[in-house]
Amino acid sequence: MADFHFVEDYEKLVAHLVATLPIDEAMSRAVGGAFEQVGLVERAVVAYAGLHDGQQIIDLGCGSGRLAWALGQAMQVEYIGIDIVQALLDYAVTRSPPDYRFILNRTLAIPAPDMSADMVTAFSVFTHLLHVESYLYMEDIFRVLRPGGRLVFSFLEFAEPKHWNVFGLTLDAQRRSTLPHLNQFIERNAIDLWCQKLGFIREAFVDGSDAPWGDAPPLWQSLAILRRPPLD
Repeated sequence: MADFHFVEDYEKLVAHLVATLPIDEAMSRAVGGAFEQVGLVERAVVAYAGLHDGQQIIDLGCGSGRLAWALGQAMQVEYIGIDIVQALLDYAVTRSPPDYRFILNRTLAIPAPDMSADMVTAFSVFTHLLHVESYLYMEDIFRVLRPGGRLVFSFLEFAEPKHWNVFGLTLDAQRRSTLPHLNQFIERNAIDLWCQKLGFIREAFVDGSDAPWGDAPPLWQSLAILRRPPLD
């Protein structure tokens, strides 16, 4: 498969940040800022979704390692991080336990064996992909998950009033022809249809303003928690 439509732009953005900022700040801004704070929220999310010690998690779009850093502080898991920018992966290695694995991958497939993962996460990934690309990823994630394993991903939706600001900024950038990357909204009925077609069970939606995982704050983006059903 060809590289993603935004690989070159993202590589240029990361290179610019690294050239103009201290490395920790550059790597934080490359994934939206608040590196440690967001990492702790993501860790709370995956624990809420059922991840526990001894399991394997694949972190699709791991970026500079927010979730990897947070998991390394508190859990004993087998971790695989996947991203499209090598510089982000190189930094993630420096913030993670030595046994964590990181893979550069620019296809719409997961480089892992069938039924090998207990959980796959995609934080702020499908928010930047075409729907057909997200669907193809979900199709391969289903293959990679063990029966009973879960896919946890964040998404933007028009039903969440706080997400309108992203759409407004995207509109402004489009008018100026300065749009840096795709911002994609997904509605819940589409996710439910994808689950039906792919075989997932949708366990939960979590509003971007909710935090059912306890002390950690909301993620801001909405969440979908899907499960591959047990084998018959």
